[in-house]
Amino acid sequence: MADATFHKSGWIRAGIPRTGGWRIATIVLAVVLGLFGIALLLGGIWLIALGGSWYYALAGAGLCITAWLLARQRRAALPFYVIVWLLTVVWAFWEVGTDWWAQVPRLVAPTVVLVLILLVLPALGRARNR
Repeated sequence: MADATFHKSGWIRAGIPRTGGWRIATIVLAVVLGLFGIALLLGGIWLIALGGSWYYALAGAGLCITAWLLARQRRAALPFYVIVWLLTVVWAFWEVGTDWWAQVPRLVAPTVVLVLILLVLPALGRARNR
């Protein structure tokens, strides 16, 4: 903890507390994303076995990895999830085209997850210089 200092509220790294509310919010988000990710992954594997789309298994794996990165408080969670989100947008347009009402169930939840990750971004650790 070379760049950390101690404050009465706990250890502070780069001026941002990594304990308390931010840490709890990040862990809760990680757990929720992990549970949804496992459900999507397992359901997606079943769908693949039935000859269906690979999207759900891949998106589920992406959510599980994002959850793991969030639980470890890694900033890499954001760029990784942005890739998952962008691939979801591509899949949604490939599947239903520009039918905006059909896009709503495909894009609202992933976009809300993106916003939630952006909200907990202050709790995530900085990348270390090597």
